[in-house]
Amino acid sequence: MSSASYDVVIVGAGIAGCAMAHALSTLSRSKPLRIALLERSLAEPDRIVGELLQPGGVIALQRLGIESCLEGIDAVVEKGYCVVEDGKSVHIPYPGTYEGRSFHHGRFIMKLREAARRAKGVEMIEATVTDLMQGQNDRRVVGVQVSKKGEDGQDRKESIHANIVIVADGCFSNFRNEVMGASAVKPTTKSHFVGVILEDARLPIPNHGTVALVRGAGPVLLYQISKHDTRMLVNVKVPLPPDLKKHILEDIVPQLPSALHLPIQNALEKDRLRRMPNSFLPPVEQGTHLTKPGAILLGDSWNMRHPLTGGGMTVALNDVVVLRDLLGSVSDLKDWKQVQKVTRRWHWDRKPLASTVNILSVALYDLFGADDEELQVLRTGCFKYFERGGECIDGPVSLLSGIAPSPALLAYHFFYVAFYAIWVMFTHPRIISSSPSASSNGHSNGAVKPVYASPRFYEYPALVLKGIRVFWTACVVFGPLLWTEIRWWSGSDTSKRNQLLLSVFIPIALLYLASNYGLPGVSLLGLPGVIGIQ
Repeated sequence: MSSASYDVVIVGAGIAGCAMAHALSTLSRSKPLRIALLERSLAEPDRIVGELLQPGGVIALQRLGIESCLEGIDAVVEKGYCVVEDGKSVHIPYPGTYEGRSFHHGRFIMKLREAARRAKGVEMIEATVTDLMQGQNDRRVVGVQVSKKGEDGQDRKESIHANIVIVADGCFSNFRNEVMGASAVKPTTKSHFVGVILEDARLPIPNHGTVALVRGAGPVLLYQISKHDTRMLVNVKVPLPPDLKKHILEDIVPQLPSALHLPIQNALEKDRLRRMPNSFLPPVEQGTHLTKPGAILLGDSWNMRHPLTGGGMTVALNDVVVLRDLLGSVSDLKDWKQVQKVTRRWHWDRKPLASTVNILSVALYDLFGADDEELQVLRTGCFKYFERGGECIDGPVSLLSGIAPSPALLAYHFFYVAFYAIWVMFTHPRIISSSPSASSNGHSNGAVKPVYASPRFYEYPALVLKGIRVFWTACVVFGPLLWTEIRWWSGSDTSKRNQLLLSVFIPIALLYLASNYGLPGVSLLGLPGVIGIQ
């Protein structure tokens, strides 16, 4: 078995892996880093997601110096969104001059691989990583074992040693659990995106992604990925319908803009449907006693969010920017204590953008894929909030696009929507019944016309109770998502949880005992007695 040695080994030549390889090659060091970038197949990948890059991702590419990867791939400029529901639409442009890009995923990956291959000190190797190698006397990862084809076409084993192994092997990571150990979290999947490419489709607003809110099914995304191709992603909840094409044609297409009906029918006749799970994986701090030293997870192997907002590549590229800058301060990559400090700081330095995108993606999906009555109220309120324009659009779209990385701003707009949804419930007309519409000669023409009416005052008590339920539902949606971001340990790590509880309980208990039983020195704190103020 042959062997080779590098400073850094990166497993996976996808978005995060290629960007990380190029980023490390630009670090100013006395001796340039030797980097091995490993990928099972260097052929152009074909995926139905990872095709929309938000303005925040474009900014990250610019900071990495590889924005040229967006050129020469027939990419389409994206200037915002159009949200469609029940024949109504609202325009949600990106603020100012910010722009995103949409493209065929495989073409973008090949450009990133070209950039990584040209980078100083980077060697791209087509090989399958089979194992992480550990040191003889400790748990530290010291490299990887790979299988690759020789000149004779036969598979041969090889060991590749490195000071650091960065695992960026995607959402179906083979090494996530091994690296995270007891702190590993299992991804959760509530739905799938079913994808197909439409030819020469006309979207409601050119150069804007379309989000269609479909009753009983959730959101449908459409965005142009080249001059003639438009990607359509249909949300399908678990369990999946037995006949997906029939489900799309009968349940989805009638609720979409009429200009899309024929392109969708043609695509379903010619193209096969493909699906990807919409998984959520909250980040857990790395570099702890539970994780394996010597290895770092990056990209979807570590943190995933719902692809509804198209924020995955933006988060991954921003993670690369932050990690590159922090690793630049490490004098010796062999010293895991230095690297360990970097991984812990990285976990928090990435939070403003990553947490914003992670929380928003799942919260929006819960609203747009509303099943129960309270969530439908929130969805209606969200749509009408966008209709107000101004900051009601600029704020949310700045968060979604990665321009304004602020969980606090996200919480402000989310709960503003919740209260506005309750206000809408009290003040705006709602459908109370449907009646046949009349033609010009006074006879019914068969069409159904909805009848609207504002709530009467005697309905207010019931609406107050419903409003409380709506606000509680908003808290239930947002609260757990926020908790997954501020909690730095895995839910299965009881030692961290107990340590936190003790760190909170013990000072409170000491203060209680001191103030009530006259322990020496308590007067210096100026505390009144807990039981009866003296």
